[in-house]
Amino acid sequence: GSRSQVVVGNAVVNACEQLLNALRKADGTYMTYDEALAKGIPLKYSGKWSTAVANCTACDEKGQGSPFAVYMYGVFLAEVEVDTTTGKVRVVKMTLAADVGEVVNRTVLDGQIYGGLAQGIGLALSEDFEDLKKHTSMAACGIPYIKDIPDDLEIIYVNNKRKHGPFGAAGVGELPLTSPHAAICNAIYNACGVRITQLPATPEKVLAGLQGREIPVVRRPIKNPAY
Repeated sequence: GSRSQVVVGNAVVNACEQLLNALRKADGTYMTYDEALAKGIPLKYSGKWSTAVANCTACDEKGQGSPFAVYMYGVFLAEVEVDTTTGKVRVVKMTLAADVGEVVNRTVLDGQIYGGLAQGIGLALSEDFEDLKKHTSMAACGIPYIKDIPDDLEIIYVNNKRKHGPFGAAGVGELPLTSPHAAICNAIYNACGVRITQLPATPEKVLAGLQGREIPVVRRPIKNPAY
């Protein structure tokens, strides 16, 4: 997750360090389990960690600040094909250059990012929750199918160790879903000149743009004009 690896990970490291310190002998080696039991040394420790070590600050009225200790960064690239007769968009490749600190568990990390990219494709092209009477099931909401996700998903890891991350790691949870949809919409624009400003980029919207018609947009009531 975005926070769990940092917060929980550091707490786990802290607990392990306590255990190692308790088991360490004067010559630098470590006691066995039986030796520790014989000496009555506790074998269970509670690890703690707080973001206070990173001097975090709350955001000001302009949203500027440093409310968390470790951040993640990414750059997305989408390649799409647009059927100009129907407006149907197909994503043929997604690339993410991910700076999530030191990679701790590659298999878990890959799975998190692949899943997020798949969600991003659905968010960009098919998922629609505007009509709550109509969109009441996963199928009706436009959740993407396997055929909608390309086999060509490329992840480029940029290993920049984080000072406050466990073993230099950062989180990853939200990163793959931060802006794949924006990259896909930009790819649509580059492919056919149609600018989609409200998701999803359905065939109806893209076709309207291709034909020079007004692209349908749902007008939502503004509850608070300040936002």
